[in-house]
Amino acid sequence: MKTANLWDIFCRVIDNYGDVGVCWRLATDLASRGEQVRLWLDDVSALTWMAPDGCPGVTVMDWNSAPQTTGLAVGDVLIEAFGCEVDARFLAACAQRSLATGYQGAWINLEYLSAEMYVERCHGLASPVLAGPGVGLSKHFFYPGFTPATGGLLREPALAARQASFDRDAWLRQHAINATGERLISLFCYEPAALQTLLEQLALDVQPTRLLVTPGRASAAVQAAIARANGERAHWNAQNRLALSYLPTLTQADYDCLLWSCDLNFVRGEDSLVRAFWAGKPFVWQIYPQSDNAHQAKLEAFLDTLQAPPSLRTFHRVWNGLSRAALPALNPVEWQQSVDLARARQLQDDDLVTKIIRFARKNR
Repeated sequence: MKTANLWDIFCRVIDNYGDVGVCWRLATDLASRGEQVRLWLDDVSALTWMAPDGCPGVTVMDWNSAPQTTGLAVGDVLIEAFGCEVDARFLAACAQRSLATGYQGAWINLEYLSAEMYVERCHGLASPVLAGPGVGLSKHFFYPGFTPATGGLLREPALAARQASFDRDAWLRQHAINATGERLISLFCYEPAALQTLLEQLALDVQPTRLLVTPGRASAAVQAAIARANGERAHWNAQNRLALSYLPTLTQADYDCLLWSCDLNFVRGEDSLVRAFWAGKPFVWQIYPQSDNAHQAKLEAFLDTLQAPPSLRTFHRVWNGLSRAALPALNPVEWQQSVDLARARQLQDDDLVTKIIRFARKNR
């Protein structure tokens, strides 16, 4: 598929790193298909642990370094990730090129992932720029989603082969995870109110569990929940059926391996949701909470897309603080069925990068 040679992706790094995670996967997927990418970040520090080896074909640009945008030739495709507002000097250069040559290039506003119905209506819509440094240009909205009428999901061509050749035991040993046949559950979360209940349920389960806890907010939340449980009932894990492993920061590739290694995954945000979806294991999603409760409709739409059984729906609602019901027991066998069917349906659709290349070629 012949496309533009140079892509400029602008992204502001939010404290939870989901935005930069999505953009790095997008950039590296484009590069793997022969494209050249400049990834503009206002904070490049996250890539030191997320992608320490970099990627051929991807040049990371420090958005805060003023000289790098002065007199710089603009690319063929401009991606404004998640409404971050592209650097004004860069937009001015795009507008000047358009006036001088009649060639704008594609300007794509990459939106957040959602299964809500409005995504199909809004995907691909054009928006002329009537003021500011980009006046005279036009951008298009590109919505990732779960139906053929949307932008699809990120899924690099080599992902299935990587997973098929994955050696679970070797990876666990390499990362000093002392798994001895117990159930493995990964935990990547914010601070769910039901976390203490989950820990106590796992401690009472007849099946031993090792909880693999990601660093940062998840580790802090687990430690706080354990402290509360110890204060209320000192012997809540007396039979040691629940073991915990606190993980270091993982690269994106190793995070994929973590998901493949586990029997159940707790994920949060957007990037880890998509990776858990492709991992093909049962998972629970903690959606990023919004002050206006817009995340509630977004969660329900996703559960509808997943065709989630009642126990999984209730678990999600309680886990996300949207229901005061009791936290249901884990039911990974039932949950696996909905994941398998949803994943199979999604594999019938093109991936996001295939679609965005096609879209950019059409709208240049």
